[in-house]
Amino acid sequence: MNDIRRTILWVIFGLSMVMLWDQWQVHNGKKATFFPSPAPQGASAPAVTPTNTVTAPNGAQPAAAGTVTQAPVFAETPAAPSERIVVTTDVMKLTFDTDGGSLVGTEFLKQVDLADPSKNVILLEDSKEHFYKAQSGLLSTHKDLAFPSHTAPMTMSGERLLKDGEKELVITFTSQDMGGVKLVKTYTIRRGAYDIAVKHAVTNTGATVVSPDLYLQLVRDGNIPVSKTPPPKLLQFFGVKNTPSFSSTFTGAAVYTETKKYQNFEFPKIKKGADYEQQSTSGFVAMVQHYFASAWILPDGVARKNTLEGVSIAGSSVPDCCYRASMRVSMDPIAPGATKTVDATLFAGPQEEKILEALSPGLERVKDYGWLTILAKPLYWLLDTLHGMIGNWGWSIIALVLLIKIAFYWLNAKAYASMAKMKAVNPKITEMRERLKDNPQQMQQEMMRIYREEKVNPMGGCFPIMVQIPVFIALYNVLLSSVEMRNAPWAMWITDLSSLDPYFILPLIMTATTLLQTALNPTPPDPMQAKMMWFMPLIFSVMFFFFPSGLVLYWITNNVLSIAQQWIINTRMGVPPQFNLPKFK
Repeated sequence: MNDIRRTILWVIFGLSMVMLWDQWQVHNGKKATFFPSPAPQGASAPAVTPTNTVTAPNGAQPAAAGTVTQAPVFAETPAAPSERIVVTTDVMKLTFDTDGGSLVGTEFLKQVDLADPSKNVILLEDSKEHFYKAQSGLLSTHKDLAFPSHTAPMTMSGERLLKDGEKELVITFTSQDMGGVKLVKTYTIRRGAYDIAVKHAVTNTGATVVSPDLYLQLVRDGNIPVSKTPPPKLLQFFGVKNTPSFSSTFTGAAVYTETKKYQNFEFPKIKKGADYEQQSTSGFVAMVQHYFASAWILPDGVARKNTLEGVSIAGSSVPDCCYRASMRVSMDPIAPGATKTVDATLFAGPQEEKILEALSPGLERVKDYGWLTILAKPLYWLLDTLHGMIGNWGWSIIALVLLIKIAFYWLNAKAYASMAKMKAVNPKITEMRERLKDNPQQMQQEMMRIYREEKVNPMGGCFPIMVQIPVFIALYNVLLSSVEMRNAPWAMWITDLSSLDPYFILPLIMTATTLLQTALNPTPPDPMQAKMMWFMPLIFSVMFFFFPSGLVLYWITNNVLSIAQQWIINTRMGVPPQFNLPKFK
């Protein structure tokens, strides 16, 4: 039973580390080793051929703008060259296109690119490498009418720079009269905010009543964003120039409704046909990737149709294999000379949980915690609360681990007490195994007798460890998914908790604490198990050399506190701590 107990513990430890490694493979953009899923296809994949894609002649309004009844149509080359308008706030540099007044670029001034600290993170973009836009426009239900869409030429007015002392910046894009309708988009951008209030004012300039549909859409290619980081300085010293790449935990589209709540789909799933709620009166559609997201949000009570689909884009620099998340609103009839408005919110920014929660119910779910969200959310709340008091994410991680160890103190105490008792009876077990090695049945009976007399439960240390494994995995997801860790310093040489330790000092310390903890455990009588007891922690410690320093810091703190608790419990039980060094013979 002693052997069985240790075997079970090692199996539990091994499975948890295998799951951790599997998720880290996915995080690094590779296929999962044990639970593979289809990889999203990039822009070089075969083109999608949706039924609603049309190419119109230059200078013409898309024919589909008057015929499509289910979703907006991507447009062709505009009649006149468009102008790119750059608007700068304290946290963002936004690029608008005068064709449709679309948002085609977002640069985050407070989010540094990990590969090149002289550059900032870019989310929305229209380039040869990446296509990602936020668009809106009008559609007509009558085939003979063409209303201003996201390709209609517009004129811009307003300031392009949020000046010191100003709280918000307002810009407008006004279309020409098209089909008896004029569209005015008003963007209101607040200081320090990543969400933009977008008012769509529709004026009937004709002589008859019109009933246009307003669509809001996010469209992007299927490429998984890759964030390249420089090699750790220790590797640079030895001439290593290749840059390891880290990509998203999840990349895809999402839709939220009051009935089915949050649903997200990887791009290949969208191609095959995703099952989501299409008709709703609340919620949002979004595009999600690691650390960042974009979303269109409509007020509650506004009926809309949600659509997630693969599309081809005529005239774009990335023509194949793109994806669209859209909402379509049927506006009330507008009398001649009258104006009606629809307000919306466009978010494009980092996945800071408190900001997302304030914008819309369920929007914080774009921050992917995996299947242990129910545990991860309170852990993040506690970590964020500690950060509010301490002001440093590294020290907050240490404080969080301390609180978790306090919460699980009695469970750990029982596990270590069981290990101490096992350590005390280990000499008897070893002597008995040697004496009865030729009689396995009698050996087992004698072992059970010793356990009964000494009141030792060989399984006593398993349950407390099993209970804590989900908590560890949940905290791992919190640290991996939190954008707050990007570029967040801890102390001394650790300037970014989301990147590798530049000198591998923390992984070496973690390896040392893991081996010290192993040395404090009783040596298994079986020689093979004794070797495995040393080999497995060493192997798993090597894995941590490729983990973000924030995760390694968590594990070091957990190891140190576990060693201290084990030492205290062993001393109180009269089992002096001793180091059981390996004997490989």
